[in-house]
Amino acid sequence: MTKNTVRFLLNNDVVTIENIDPNLTVLQYLREIQFKSGTKEGCASGDCGACTVVLAELDKDNVGQLHYNSINSCITFVGNLHGKQLITVEDLKDGAKLHHAQQTIVDNHGSQCGFCTPGFVMSSFALHKHNKTPNRAEVLEALAGNLCRCTGYRSIIAAAITASTDSDEDSFAKHYQTTVATLTEFQELPSPVLAGNGHNFIAPKNIDELAIELTNEPKSTLLAGGTDLALSVTQNLATINKLVYLGNVAELTNFEETDTEIIIGSALPYSKFIDTLHHYYPDLGEMIERIGSKQVRNNGTLGGNIGNASPIGDMPPALIALGATMTLHLNGNERTILVEDYFVDYKKTVLKSAEFIKSVQIPKPTPGQTLKLYKISKRIDDDISAVLAAIFIEQQGQKITNIRMAFGGMAAIPKRAPAAEGVLHGYSLTKALVTQAKVALTNDFQPMSDVRASDKYRMTVAQNLIEKCYLELQSANARKNIETRVVNHA
Repeated sequence: MTKNTVRFLLNNDVVTIENIDPNLTVLQYLREIQFKSGTKEGCASGDCGACTVVLAELDKDNVGQLHYNSINSCITFVGNLHGKQLITVEDLKDGAKLHHAQQTIVDNHGSQCGFCTPGFVMSSFALHKHNKTPNRAEVLEALAGNLCRCTGYRSIIAAAITASTDSDEDSFAKHYQTTVATLTEFQELPSPVLAGNGHNFIAPKNIDELAIELTNEPKSTLLAGGTDLALSVTQNLATINKLVYLGNVAELTNFEETDTEIIIGSALPYSKFIDTLHHYYPDLGEMIERIGSKQVRNNGTLGGNIGNASPIGDMPPALIALGATMTLHLNGNERTILVEDYFVDYKKTVLKSAEFIKSVQIPKPTPGQTLKLYKISKRIDDDISAVLAAIFIEQQGQKITNIRMAFGGMAAIPKRAPAAEGVLHGYSLTKALVTQAKVALTNDFQPMSDVRASDKYRMTVAQNLIEKCYLELQSANARKNIETRVVNHA
């Protein structure tokens, strides 16, 4: 009988692991067990990109095809590797000949101390696997999660933008069909388990297996991308007794569009649906690009962002403003609730024991509807919000027939602003009315002060964002992007 072990390809070699603590990250596994030190440890939080590796996975929508994703190995648990190919910088070159992603760094003098270079190389490698002639914007997106402290970005960007159409076939292309066949075999194996140091990991393959697992052990910790959860291990030095990985549960990684809504599986990474959301709600697509880097979006999930019930999660305010719903599953039974009804208090939700998020349903826009989003943070990309404002307005002519305003960072939970909404609903927008709504907002929230912003700052900026929305709606030429920085805390 086949043992339920974790199996994957390390570069082009089959690896089977068992009796390893599932709290081990991919970065630790590479450096401490495989002794592959090319992958570097910088921040251990997914911010610097020095630990970037690439995962090749079977493309769910294109049979027989692989999809290459750059990820942060420092915040990815080793059990997540099951059924995938892990590609590291050591195996890129062919004999003594450097890979295109490496040679262009040399040609453009893109490395000084070299510590960050492997991460940049791997991000470029993943990009060129799907796009051999990337433009500058595509390169900037691919490299946004990689930091360099000494070389400067001009030469690194020049290296990544160099076309790879005429480059030689690498070893991964030569082994492409073998890789597909091997990963297909791995997919057909029983659900993998991992155990070590008294800690356990399991990756159910379908929703029924998941429901049974949680019914038997309801205190298990659910793991999707782990981009936030892993920080409890890498930053807080905690250990997790039982990890239940959701990335292999078919029903949780589905994506569907109907005539009226977009249905997103709770364990589907952002990179799989960001383009669709950007099409229907441009501000939402822009905001997701700022939630984290490409590496984070390749692993992070909508279910994780909602499920941890953080008051500063960026997606919940947007989903609340859109009137989105979520489907919850408990041992074969399902219920659908509004996203705004999910949150009860700080880090507390309506989830019952052994219940989990199956999917999120987002209504498609109709004529006259507008969603405006504003993320206030100390830096543009890959940063935590001090305040996030989501304003959904439906108008007939100038009259507001429906309005939902939701804020993150203003209370113990992401929540709406009913007093401010009440001032605006049923009326045409005017400067005087907006001023009244700004005053009413003080009845909706009593924000707190912390390291990101003071209570006074939070309230002032939230009020000003209502006025900013008003000004943008008045003029088609008004600045519409959501790239707003925290200037100070005064």
